[in-house]
Amino acid sequence: MDAVRVALLREVLAGTEWLGATRRFAAVLRGSVVSHGGGLLLVGTAEYEPWHLAAHLVDEAAWSGTPELAPTLVRHDARPSDPAHLAVGLGRIEAARRGETLLVVSPEGDVPLLERVSDARRAGVTVLALGPGEAELTALAHETLAVPDGSELDLDTVQHLVSAAAGEHTVPSPRGRWRFRDRLSRLAESLTAPPPAPW
Repeated sequence: MDAVRVALLREVLAGTEWLGATRRFAAVLRGSVVSHGGGLLLVGTAEYEPWHLAAHLVDEAAWSGTPELAPTLVRHDARPSDPAHLAVGLGRIEAARRGETLLVVSPEGDVPLLERVSDARRAGVTVLALGPGEAELTALAHETLAVPDGSELDLDTVQHLVSAAAGEHTVPSPRGRWRFRDRLSRLAESLTAPPPAPW
């Protein structure tokens, strides 16, 4: 989903709780990784790998000038023969330490993963959770964005909103110049705005 589609989706969702919820969650994510200088780990379940979210966060990191947002995708079935960005296995969660952030995207519970997340939290890792809001993962997470089954938006759509919001700047750039992302957002708004009323 590109920036224009995200802008259209936000327009459709105006007045719902989703915009505020995704922006709050994204602000916690951004604040956690920026304040610690990076170290974002992203993991899903054995059946659901959030590779699409990883790609969007890499894009947002580049577009927003916030390299700390670029995650390390942790995979359940990573093999040494995989390309480097796909070869990081679950042992990376065990090696995580204070100052790192672990974002867990899970459509359902995964007991072995929860045990690793619990160990990471005890080691001082900030844990964020995106999923149906199940009790165990919610209890482990410092911040959760619940996407219950049957809600208006599915987990994939919410990930698009979170990644786009994570790349947004809440303050102007220090040089006072418009960033590419800001210009693109204004263009999307102007393209989707209704035509002016005739005189």
